[in-house]
Parts: sequence; C-alpha cells; structure tokens
Amino acid sequence: MKKILCAAVAAMLLYVVPQQALAASLIPVGQVIGLSLSNGSVSVAAFDEALGGPAQAAGLQVGDQILSIDGQAVDEAADIHRVLSRSDGQVDLTVRRKDRQIRLTLSPQITEEGPRLGVHLKQGVTGLGTVTWYDPQTGRFGALGHGVSDGQGALVSMTTGTAYAAAIASVKKGQCGQPGQLRGSMDPSVSVGTLDKNTQQGLFGTADTGWTGQALQTAAPDQIRTGQATIVSTVSGQGPREYSVQILRLYPDSRGRDLLLRVDDPALLEATGGIVQGMSGSPILQDGKLIGAVTHVLVNDPTTGYGIFIDHMLEAAA
Repeated sequence: MKKILCAAVAAMLLYVVPQQALAASLIPVGQVIGLSLSNGSVSVAAFDEALGGPAQAAGLQVGDQILSIDGQAVDEAADIHRVLSRSDGQVDLTVRRKDRQIRLTLSPQITEEGPRLGVHLKQGVTGLGTVTWYDPQTGRFGALGHGVSDGQGALVSMTTGTAYAAAIASVKKGQCGQPGQLRGSMDPSVSVGTLDKNTQQGLFGTADTGWTGQALQTAAPDQIRTGQATIVSTVSGQGPREYSVQILRLYPDSRGRDLLLRVDDPALLEATGGIVQGMSGSPILQDGKLIGAVTHVLVNDPTTGYGIFIDHMLEAAA
C-alpha cells in the first residue's frame, strides 16, 4: 500500500518588555482578531492594473522588499511617496529578493495624485488569528500559539504591532490537500490591544479593555491526557463557542507541536471541514482546565492538527 505523508502547515500571518507574573488562572478567549505587525519593511504586494506595466518591465517583482529609492532608505511607504514627489524622471530602487540585493531603474507614472511606481505596497504583515488567553490581573494576552513569519519562513522581527477588532465574513472549508480559511476583515479604527512579542510559541501583547469570561486553571503537561477535550473558536458572526475534539497523541518534548487532535464535532465539521487557517490560537480545554492552543492543520486531513501546551506558551510570554 502506498504510504501518504501528511505535511503540516500553520493554520491562518521585537522589543523586550519587563517580565510580569501571569495569574494562576486565565480566561480562555477564542475570539478572532486582526493582527498588524510592522518590521520596518515595505514590499511589493501587487501591481496596479493600469499603472504597473513599466514597473514589471523594469524587473520589479511581487514580494520584492524595497530597501531604498534614490539612495534614501525605505522604512515605510511614506518614504517612497516623499522621494517620488521630488522626482522629475527616473528613480533608482534597491530591493531585496530572497537573499540577493538588486538595483533597478524605472520611470514613475504621472497621475493626478503625483508620481507613482504603479504598485500596491505592503508594510509588515497583516492577517487574522485567534486569542488564546487573557490575564485580567495584568492585562496581558496571548494568541496564535505559533509565531508570525515573513514570506520566506523567517520569524518576523516585530518593531510595533496592533491587534484590531475583526469579523468573519465567510469560511473556505478545508479539504484534503487544500487547507481552509476563515475569511473576514479587521477594523483598523478599533484597536483591542498592543502587540509587543512575536515568538515561536505565540504572539503576545497588552489588551486595551480585555475580554470577559470565566477564568480557568491552567494544566501542566503531565496533567494532560489523550481523549475528550474541547476547543473554543470563532467561525461565524455569532462569536466564540466550544466544539468537541479528541486528543490522539501527546509529544511532551516537541516545544510547539505538543499534541495531536482530531475534530469530531458535527457542527464544526459542517461549518469548516475541521481546522482552518485563522483558527490558530483557539484555546483547548480539558477537565475544566486550559491546556493549550490549536496551532496547525494536516494538509491531507483537515479534521486533524497539532496544538501547543499552555505551559510552553506561557513560558514564551514571560
């Protein structure tokens, strides 16, 4: 029989703060939020349909990080617009493409709003994720259960970050070989917290107002068992709710993919097909305790995925 190897992908996209002791019990949240991380980088997200031809012809590519324009360092999109406003002809760009620096020369397109490169720019990383826990004593919260990486797989070295209110518009159901996705939008006018730490075990910050709910004791790894558990997730506009899962295996020494679980809740299977991108950070509960967070889905089996122990997440948050 041919053996099929199941690959795993993350379910979904730094300054050191003083250490704060976390409470013995935390509120499991399960609320979807919008995440915006800045890392001092500006990259090409797409080409403008009407104006992007010359930039493409000059050799610019989607994903290129713009390092400088006419010798001026680029830390934000405003830097590019400032140089273009003074330009009366061609401009020189230095971009990073994977591990190479490339110099390009192109002519800005003249519009009613001024000279433009003809591209859509992206600052840092944005996306949707799920809040795992909130500590009402300190105002701290944790999300995702894994780090936010750039397009090349490296952990984003975050300079600033903000969490925003978000809403789910629809769900792309997961299928074998095709991870599903929560589709929604964040409201940049409604901040819910400041992000300050991006680690392999999660994204952490301080909430503006926090979340309500019953605080639960956390479980040490040796208190977690295989068998019945629940996860708390937001997969519709009705907000967080609990869904049943089965914990299949435990991996105490993995430091990230610490447990294997399978969704067996008919309502969640009907809504999402199992675990989908955007559910990263969904709290895992067992025996009345907060034991961890959902982190990954198996590409070839969307009903099954990995989770992180809550202790490993809290160690990274400290």
